[in-house]
Amino acid sequence: MDAEEHVNILIVDDHQMFIDGIRSLLRKFKRFNIIEEASSGRQAIEILQQRDDIDLVMTDISMPEMNGVELVKAIKSNYPEIKVLVLSMYNEKDAVDEIIMAEAEGYILKNTGKQELADALDKIVDGGTHYSSQVINTMFSKVREERAIRANLQDLSEREIEVLKLITEELSSQEIGDKLFISKRTVDSHRKNLLQKTNTKTVVGLIKFAYQNQVVEVVKE
Repeated sequence: MDAEEHVNILIVDDHQMFIDGIRSLLRKFKRFNIIEEASSGRQAIEILQQRDDIDLVMTDISMPEMNGVELVKAIKSNYPEIKVLVLSMYNEKDAVDEIIMAEAEGYILKNTGKQELADALDKIVDGGTHYSSQVINTMFSKVREERAIRANLQDLSEREIEVLKLITEELSSQEIGDKLFISKRTVDSHRKNLLQKTNTKTVVGLIKFAYQNQVVEVVKE
């Protein structure tokens, strides 16, 4: 898009004060023009159905009726030419992952400065992407965590996976021993090793680890 062309923006947020603040910020940048606003994802879709001159949607994540993730998915499915920048106070791994999977062009936090906001908009409308440094750090943190989990899983023996699976069924050490034809003492030894290898401290932590990493789905012959 030519730098001289106006970028027509639809802003979506259920807090009017935030919308007013963004309007005030963007008045200093002649390229950007907020032509519509909505307080929910559903209202935003209704506007998009009525107008064909919107270039970019700025949206929050947490909103009534249709949240930001659902809105991004709907836009990318029905209006793929429209760019999306997510502005949110959420920087949790799950939120970031959902927005990336929904294929939003950008994600910045609401506490960002006005210059980063303008830079993000410029990059996105010119065909690029922009994820704030805090969000990128969260993304890398998730990658590191997943790598650590995979490493932990690789460290587990077939027998330890069997024991872990039975732990998720809330069986006692004696019951696990009876099922696997091993002694209770051996099961307790496996439990201890599992706690160390998975970096967990309790049986509840082991069960959480098992479900998070789909150990209950693993079948060892």
